[in-house]
Amino acid sequence: MTTLIPVLGDQLCHDLASLRGIAKADAVVLMMEVADETTYVRHHKRKIALILSAMRHFAEELRSAGWRVDYVALDDAGNSGSFTGETKRAIERHRATAIRIVEAGEWRVKIAIDGWAKAFGVPVQILPDDRFICSTLEFQTWAQARNELTMEFFYREMRRKTGLLMTSDGKPEGGQWNFDKDNRAPPKRGVNYPEPMHFTPDKITNDVVSMVADRFGSHFGRLDGFALPVTAGQARRALGHFVRTALPEFGTYQDAMVTGQDWLFHSWLSPAINLGLLTPLEVANAAADPYAAGLVPLNSAEGFIRQIIGWREYVRGYYWLEMPEVAEANALNATRPLPEFYWTGDTDMVCLAEAIRNTRDHGYAHHIQRLMVLGNFAMLAGVRPQEVADWFLIVYLDAYEWVELPNVIGMSQHADAGRLATKPYAGGGAYINRMSDHCARCRYDVKKKTGPDACPFNALYWDFLARHERRFRRNRRMVQMYSSWDRMTPEMRDAYRASAAAFLAQLEPAAAGWAR
Repeated sequence: MTTLIPVLGDQLCHDLASLRGIAKADAVVLMMEVADETTYVRHHKRKIALILSAMRHFAEELRSAGWRVDYVALDDAGNSGSFTGETKRAIERHRATAIRIVEAGEWRVKIAIDGWAKAFGVPVQILPDDRFICSTLEFQTWAQARNELTMEFFYREMRRKTGLLMTSDGKPEGGQWNFDKDNRAPPKRGVNYPEPMHFTPDKITNDVVSMVADRFGSHFGRLDGFALPVTAGQARRALGHFVRTALPEFGTYQDAMVTGQDWLFHSWLSPAINLGLLTPLEVANAAADPYAAGLVPLNSAEGFIRQIIGWREYVRGYYWLEMPEVAEANALNATRPLPEFYWTGDTDMVCLAEAIRNTRDHGYAHHIQRLMVLGNFAMLAGVRPQEVADWFLIVYLDAYEWVELPNVIGMSQHADAGRLATKPYAGGGAYINRMSDHCARCRYDVKKKTGPDACPFNALYWDFLARHERRFRRNRRMVQMYSSWDRMTPEMRDAYRASAAAFLAQLEPAAAGWAR
């Protein structure tokens, strides 16, 4: 009697639910590199290399721990190219009588697994993914009791549940739940920004990198200089390095942007967390402990922990609550194709060029670059949200649909009509000027409102509000914006809209077939 335990590429955790409570002698762990997963969108080369290297390292660790591992490499003869095809072949190889698997993280994989029992004629046990703090059922119960979803209230529940940054009498540390207002300082001159820890690739990683360069060389992004953590041990070292060198200043400067500084005080641990090399609670505790020891200020510890147990858990719950309909949401009826410069970085707008360069080089850009530069521009320009979501899924190493889709469709593009976020995250050039040094280096003048030399964000912002006035004027969080619009002369309003139209008319669309 052999149980087959498929372990997917984002489940690289030794404490995975499917690996607990079963005798190793009765099981075969199946790990699969399949073409479907590398090409359902044209992933960044570095993303493919990271996942495959981490999978191969994890397989070796499982073998060392006494597990029988059946590992299917991408270039193995007979590879079917799909999870379903490889699972079927493994059942036949091992004469498996049952399948035991942790629930999938993405909708399309869930649909495939749901059909396995009927397709294979063996029982399939699908276990909850308890690496997450909030189960999908728990989130659904929480959401159904509310008229609207609010991340802040969900976050408070997660604080109570975990006890993180809570006092002994059940109050939040510092007397308040959220220190977001203390997380918005602009960059200061002369600050030294520590880089994340880098790791010299071993033979496994070098072999993967060579294979990816040969097989996926036409995909977006740079592959040279690969130095990411690919094991849990390396990821824990990277976590410790971040806590020591960057976390103390993270809170204050987490929204800042600096030309040529790719990391600032950010951790760049999300790829390791989303792969399973680190668990959310492990990471959150690593930030809470130095706060308790007086080594990290509260605004840094709270701001970081909020991202892990608040926002990350919230978007995962939202994804499973709203799928599959939310994937096609387009409440603002945006139809413009993605601009070509999202691939080339060939734009005179320094803020966009810098975010795209960092994305190309590292598969990384921090949350403000993603939300208030790349996402903000796409929303203001009226780019079709599904194209924006595909681009984000392709280019970022930490992008899996469960985390990427809500952030893009819901928060960044407001395509879900405000289900995830109560107002669109729209901003003009003034915000980018306040939070970065980009504008001083830009061909466009952020202080000019209209005309060919004005920062395009200025006209695009007001044009966006004008186009969607019927939808947003009654939004309580946008009253001030429309009050400003009302005070403008008709001539000023026309000038904004004409400048936006002239800028958008010269945008080159991306070539057809870029995503798949």
